[in-house]
Amino acid sequence: MKSKRHLNTMIMGIFVVVTSCSDVPEKKEVINDITVKAREEFIEVEPNVKLHVTDLGEGNPVVLIHGYPLSDAMWEYQYHPLVKAGYRVIGITLRGFGESSKPYGKYDYDQFADDIKAVLDHLNIENAVLGGHSMGGAIALHYTAKYNGAHLSKLALISAAAPCHTKRPDWSYPFFTKEDITQWVNLNNNDRPALLAAIGERFASSPVSPGIVNWLGTIEMQSSPYAMEQALIALRDEDLRDDLPKISIPTLIVHALKDQVVAYELAEQMNKRIANSKLVTFENSGHAIFFEEKDKFNEELTNFIAK
Repeated sequence: MKSKRHLNTMIMGIFVVVTSCSDVPEKKEVINDITVKAREEFIEVEPNVKLHVTDLGEGNPVVLIHGYPLSDAMWEYQYHPLVKAGYRVIGITLRGFGESSKPYGKYDYDQFADDIKAVLDHLNIENAVLGGHSMGGAIALHYTAKYNGAHLSKLALISAAAPCHTKRPDWSYPFFTKEDITQWVNLNNNDRPALLAAIGERFASSPVSPGIVNWLGTIEMQSSPYAMEQALIALRDEDLRDDLPKISIPTLIVHALKDQVVAYELAEQMNKRIANSKLVTFENSGHAIFFEEKDKFNEELTNFIAK
């Protein structure tokens, strides 16, 4: 009898434990007294292709697209200031780069724009400010034109390699010819570290600390060699001049006079051809505007978002 009562007590104890466990609420993270569900770090844009996404903060969304051949990690010194300013900031790593999937296939501006659309659709983003650096700026421009500003309220073109990164018979502004970029394609396929070194020599306007060099180099080497080749070909061949008159949302153009990767004259041409655009000139940085003059850059970007 005693053993039977003991067995009943054990059964009741197990029942209580199981019931209690089933009532445990879904695990959530508490940040500054705000309870939020953990957000997706990888978003599938097509079968077997997932993009890495950094998604931080609360408030109106700011979406950032990295330059070549980096990843959304390049925005490290923008994420925190934007979150502190009261925004939700979303960095998207393009396919083939960083921690995103690296499939065989297309790596042109149409494909990249489609991937951005898939991410914004999935996250139900509306009234976002879309910003892109270098090749990411060209892709942000093409996305805005192709999808008529879907999900967006504003556009920021940051040292953007747009509308054309190489010289044409009727387009003399870029630093590079198509043959120059073809040499970079060949260098990528034979000595990729040498390509990165060649880009690195032009990246900043002043000496960069070894820590920053290592940081950027680590990000770059995560990229797929195939994606780097195909994206360089897109950078060489794409012509977005017809996209410029299609941009109707307020547009910020930020560019440095000392930029040795993307000529300042390209920013001037975009400013002339994009209605409702504003050009802000940086005098003490090169192509690495986002960390060479990060305080001024963050201030200009935040002011543009807030207006």
